[in-house]
Amino acid sequence: MEVAGEPIRVQSLTQSGVTLVPPQYIQPPHHRPKHSSPFSPNTIPVIDLFGSDPAQRDSVRGAVGRACSDWGAFHVTGHGIPTDLLRRVKRVGLTFFNDTSVAEKLDYSSDPTSSVSEGYGSRMLERDDTVLDWRDYFNHHTLPISRRNPSRWPHFPADYRAVVAEYADRLGSLASELLGLVSESLGLPTRCIEAAVGEFYQNITISYYPPCPQPELTLGLQEHSDMGAITLLIQDDVGGLDVLKDGEWVRVQPLSDDAILVLLADQTEIITNGKYRSAQHRAITNASRARLSVATFHDPAKEVKISPAPQLLSNAVPRFREVVYGDYVSSWYKGPEGKRNIDALFLES
Repeated sequence: MEVAGEPIRVQSLTQSGVTLVPPQYIQPPHHRPKHSSPFSPNTIPVIDLFGSDPAQRDSVRGAVGRACSDWGAFHVTGHGIPTDLLRRVKRVGLTFFNDTSVAEKLDYSSDPTSSVSEGYGSRMLERDDTVLDWRDYFNHHTLPISRRNPSRWPHFPADYRAVVAEYADRLGSLASELLGLVSESLGLPTRCIEAAVGEFYQNITISYYPPCPQPELTLGLQEHSDMGAITLLIQDDVGGLDVLKDGEWVRVQPLSDDAILVLLADQTEIITNGKYRSAQHRAITNASRARLSVATFHDPAKEVKISPAPQLLSNAVPRFREVVYGDYVSSWYKGPEGKRNIDALFLES
């Protein structure tokens, strides 16, 4: 199942008809998804942004603050992103994975020796002993524009590159608006968090989770919180994303086509001095249906230094030490070794 030294792709495993999960994909017992609660009474908040209507700003700001405090995650509707665009980006991603041969997909392979390279891949973390995720993905570098090179993206279907580029631009604007609401919900200036992050370094990862013959042994994506500032995610109707809430894994049920899931990430937790926590989440697998999601990550540049916002320290001590984002990225890709990466930055009180 390897082609010219390429790592195995999960979709190739399922297409070969495997009935047992290979050992490198089997999670240790304490990480297996048996504790997921698809019908938990807890549900991710849904917030209508009302098309950025100024008359609704106070109520939206309050709802965002409550969701950030309680969950670190929430759905948004009324965000101004055309529903047709959300459908199209899922369509082109699914077409790439389902209607392109393995050989054609491998033409766009990411560098298997680099955890952050652009392209088609399966393995994310760098440690050789890491249990592998039951997932394939395509990672796109989309912002700033100087990083964007659509010739590295699939050429099939014909509108793939144009759709991803349009989606990137629209989601970048939405991320800026959302960070403004998060800032305001803490009494900070609207652009406080975005200014601390600096120019967005945006990546879009289309993830494909093939059916798994033993879903009780695997994870599509292992438990983690995202390393950047804010992540915007859409998924198909299959479902399989869990968010950790008060020690319980809660299923994020797919909503209507216009809903976008917002996940606070680690740098926002640092900037807010822990008032808002980043969302821990994972993806599970199933035996019958492939699943697709599109995650858009908004991160600082590698040289940016991140620390708690000074405005939040007038009556509080900093809970995190300053970190250079590039150093944080390096530690994230080596794996959390059983805890959140951000925990290594805690200051003793």
